[in-house]
Amino acid sequence: MVTPILLAAVLLPIIFYLLQNIYTRLRFKLPPGPRPLPIVGNFYDVKPVKFRCYAEWARTYGPILSVYLDSKLNVIVSSSELAKEVLKENDQLLADRHRSRSANSFSRGGQDLIWADYGPHYVKVRKVCNLELFSPKKLEALRPIREDEVTAMVESIFKDSNENRGKALVMRGYLGSVAFNNITRLTFGKRFVNPEGEMDEQGKEFKGIVSNGIKIGAKVFLAENIPWLSWFFAGENDILLKHEQRRDRLTKAIMAEHDLARKKTGGAQEHFIDALHSLQQKYDLSDDTIIGLLWDMITAGMDTTSISAEWAMAELVKNPRVQKKAQEELDRVVGTDRIMSESDISKLPYLQSIAKEALRLHPPTPLMLPHKANSNVKLGRYDVPKGGIVHVNVWAIARDPAIWKNPDEFWPERFFEEDVDVKGHDFRLLPFGAGRRVCPGAQLAINLVTSMLGHLLHHFEWTPLAGVKPEEVDLTENPGMVTYMRTPLQAVATPRLPNNLYKRVPV
Repeated sequence: MVTPILLAAVLLPIIFYLLQNIYTRLRFKLPPGPRPLPIVGNFYDVKPVKFRCYAEWARTYGPILSVYLDSKLNVIVSSSELAKEVLKENDQLLADRHRSRSANSFSRGGQDLIWADYGPHYVKVRKVCNLELFSPKKLEALRPIREDEVTAMVESIFKDSNENRGKALVMRGYLGSVAFNNITRLTFGKRFVNPEGEMDEQGKEFKGIVSNGIKIGAKVFLAENIPWLSWFFAGENDILLKHEQRRDRLTKAIMAEHDLARKKTGGAQEHFIDALHSLQQKYDLSDDTIIGLLWDMITAGMDTTSISAEWAMAELVKNPRVQKKAQEELDRVVGTDRIMSESDISKLPYLQSIAKEALRLHPPTPLMLPHKANSNVKLGRYDVPKGGIVHVNVWAIARDPAIWKNPDEFWPERFFEEDVDVKGHDFRLLPFGAGRRVCPGAQLAINLVTSMLGHLLHHFEWTPLAGVKPEEVDLTENPGMVTYMRTPLQAVATPRLPNNLYKRVPV
């Protein structure tokens, strides 16, 4: 009896899949694409760096193509015109989220902001973020924290460069510390690192949870690709459950600390965790939503800023002409007898253009997060059935020779010829998305990345690792939803300001 039951468990889903596939292809005019195999689709054809693979296929099949990952239809668009159709003209029809198994687990089925489907819950939570967490007033109130962490990075680099004269520094650690400390202070009001640079036990647990979450997010779960056999992979559920429990234990412990502090002081705090607590009743937010929002801020804010800053610094080491021009602007506007602040950024157009150009060439989420059709929708001349998953290849669009002059060249001056918005209003450049799903923290990320670059360029001259020519700096990508440099950037820092300007004054 066991063999026929197992055989039926395997064959019936296969037959259902084949019939469903035939029905979909007869009813809808789907975009062209590589021929899928039964069950696995194009799963084994997709190269690890997906956005490059899809860009290659777009040159063969056109700017809209179909790719099957197991039985799921994925539609990838690679032109600014089609991006506008997805993110503006058909925005509401494509505003739902496709959630992977891990994303569904971490978000409690979309109870946060990033992974929520479009509807009353999403609108409510989005309003909380726009009005209460990322308003200009709130961003300005938290500016001292950002500037403190950037100056702490400068002090650390200065110390290490003096102790190891002429030796290259691995930039990822310094940039990651700014992102880590900044986001923990914004969300939890805590700097888990003491003045000696040692991390406390709670900080180690926090960092371990973040690292484990990244590993789980990058892991290929077999049950994701063979959903009808999910019962066979029960161990995968245990991995997700243990991570959730570990994350929730730490978050609730920190929430309890803040509750106690509020009772003692009787006053409100500026940090996100306190703001969300005070808004819980006003907006009817569940504990799951509050925890989900806190971790949205952590995962999105931590990855994107450090990734963007590292790519930008790699391009500046590779392009000494651009670095020198930025330093001339900084010396002219800021001078050499004080350090820059975020208030200087508006007077530093070339520095702003460097940040834009880095985001153009190296968007931190090159395929954008996946949209899902909540009804049948037409894109271009083709159909996307309800439930179809849509990806916008912002990396390919930002390197399209039809809309960008010398698209593969790092040339910040292009933004002096034409002002291009990076916050979702110009569909040629979409590092933060657009429409209903545009990133609410875009301005926070831009402020921090631009400030990091300004301080690094103002305080130091940057040259490649000994024996490496600028043009030999490795700019290949690591696979993943967010795109790190495959080879972490190493560069030599030479101080260029008076020594007294390298000391951090803690806030």
